[in-house]
Amino acid sequence: MESKKIKSALVSVFYKDGLEDIVKALDAQGVTIYSTGGTQKFIEGLGIQPVAVESLTGYPSILGGRVKTLHPKVFGGILARRDMYSDGEQLAEYEIPEIDLVIVDLYPFEQTVASGATEQDIIEKIDIGGISLIRAAAKNFNDVVIVPAVDHYAEFLKIYTEQDGCTTLEQRHHFAAYAFNVSSHYDTAIFNHFNKTENLPVFKQSCKHGEVLRYGENPHQKGVFYGNLEACFDKLNGKEISYNNLGDIDAACALIDDFDGQTAFAILKHNNACGMAVRPTLIEAWKDALAGDPVSAFGGVLITNQKVTREVADEMHKIFFEVCIAPNYDDEALTVLRGKKNRIILRRKGFRMADPMFRSVLDGVLVQDRDNVVPTAADMQQSVTSTKITKEQAEDLAFATILVKHTKSNAIVLAKNGQLLASGTGQTSRVDALRQAIAKAQSFGFDLNGAVMASDAFFPFPDCVEIAHQAGIAAVAHPGGSIHDQDSIDYCEKNAMGMAITGKRHFKH
Repeated sequence: MESKKIKSALVSVFYKDGLEDIVKALDAQGVTIYSTGGTQKFIEGLGIQPVAVESLTGYPSILGGRVKTLHPKVFGGILARRDMYSDGEQLAEYEIPEIDLVIVDLYPFEQTVASGATEQDIIEKIDIGGISLIRAAAKNFNDVVIVPAVDHYAEFLKIYTEQDGCTTLEQRHHFAAYAFNVSSHYDTAIFNHFNKTENLPVFKQSCKHGEVLRYGENPHQKGVFYGNLEACFDKLNGKEISYNNLGDIDAACALIDDFDGQTAFAILKHNNACGMAVRPTLIEAWKDALAGDPVSAFGGVLITNQKVTREVADEMHKIFFEVCIAPNYDDEALTVLRGKKNRIILRRKGFRMADPMFRSVLDGVLVQDRDNVVPTAADMQQSVTSTKITKEQAEDLAFATILVKHTKSNAIVLAKNGQLLASGTGQTSRVDALRQAIAKAQSFGFDLNGAVMASDAFFPFPDCVEIAHQAGIAAVAHPGGSIHDQDSIDYCEKNAMGMAITGKRHFKH
C-alpha cells in the first residue's frame, strides 16, 4: 500500500469544532496550510499563519464570498497526477503548488431548510466551492486525502498522528468513499428541495448513516436500517432492536399519533393493534388494552402517549413484551421495567414520521403520501339511515376507523366504549375479516350488543352489515363507493342500524 506524506493542505470549513487539533498537528509537521475567509481567521486565532488562497490565485474573494477557491491554481494542485510527467510540467509552468490534503465542511443546507429560513438564505447555503473541492480531491485519491465533513475529523486525526503524517492508498480510497457519500447526499437534498415545487417524476432519497441489523425479516436475510434512531428515541434498556421490531415500532408510532389529546395505550403484533383503549387514566387504558387480547399481547410492542408511572409499570411487568415506547417514564417505573435485561425501553423524541412513504416493488420504487386523514366523531354523526348515531357511537366509530386505518387490509374493527374488542386483519374477503373479528371478540367474552364496526373499504354487498347486525352491532362506518351501497343502507334502515359513510378509504397493504 503506497504511503504518502502530507506536505500541504487546503482547509475551508463551515463548522470548526474539532479542527483545532488537526491544524496544530499539521503545523507541528511543517505542513503548508492554505485557507480563506472564516477558516483562515480561525487558524490565525490559533497563532498559526496560513497562506491565504487569495495570494495563491492572485484574485480576491468576490461576489460576496461566492467565489473564493474556484481557480486553476487551487484545483490544478489538487487534481495533478503525481506520477504523470506532463502534469508535473504544467504545475511548474504555471507555478501551481501540489495540495496533498483537503479538509472541507459544507454550508449546512439541510439545517437551513429545516430552520424555516427564507428562500434567499437557503439558496446562499448551496455550497459551490466546497463541493467542487470534495469531488476533485476524492477523484485524485491516488495522491490526495479528502476529509469531507466534520464527522470525519477525528478519524483522520487518529491516522495522521499514528502514522507520522502519512496516509496509505487504502485509507485515501476510504476517505474518497466518504466524500462521494457526502457530495451525493448534499446534491440529493438540494434537488428534493427544488422538486417540492417542480414535482418532477424522479425518485431520490439519501441516508448518510446505516445500522446493520442482526438479520432481516428472517435469520437467512440480511437487514440494514438507514436513518437515525437516536433522533427518534432514547434507548433506556434492552437488546439490539431488530428488523421486525422496527416495523412494529413504526406502526405503533403512526397509530398512537392519531390519538393526540387522548390518554391512549396500544399493543401491537406484526404491525397490527391487538389491544387498544382510550381512558381517563393510563392505568385504565393499559388494563382495557390488554383485555382486548391478552394472548396476542405476549411478545408484543406496547406504546402510550403518556408518561409511564410506577403503578402502570407494575402491571405491564406482569407480561412478557419486547418493546415499550412512551414519551417519558418515572424513575421508579424504569426500575421496574428494567427488571428484564433484554426488554427494549424507548423514550420517544419529537420526530416526524417519514412523509412521503416508499417501498421497493419489482425493479423500482412505489412512493405515496402518508395517510394523514384522522377520522373524528364529527365525521360520524350524520347517519345515512333514519336511525341517529349517538354521541357515544360517533366517538366509537371514529376510534374504530382510526384503528382500521392502521390495520392490514382487508380489515374490520369492532369497538365499544373506547376499547378495541377485536379486529379481522389481512383477510382476502371482507366477510372473513368480519367473522374473524366477531369470533375473536366472543372468545374473550365481549358483549357485542351496542358495539360499532368500522371497515377500511366499502361493503360490496349487504352481507357484512347483516352479519354484524346479527352479532349485535348497532352502528357501522365505511367509506362507501360501491355500486351496491344502497343495498347495505337499506338493510341498516330496515334493522334500525346507524351508518356513517366517510368518503375516505383506508387500505393498508
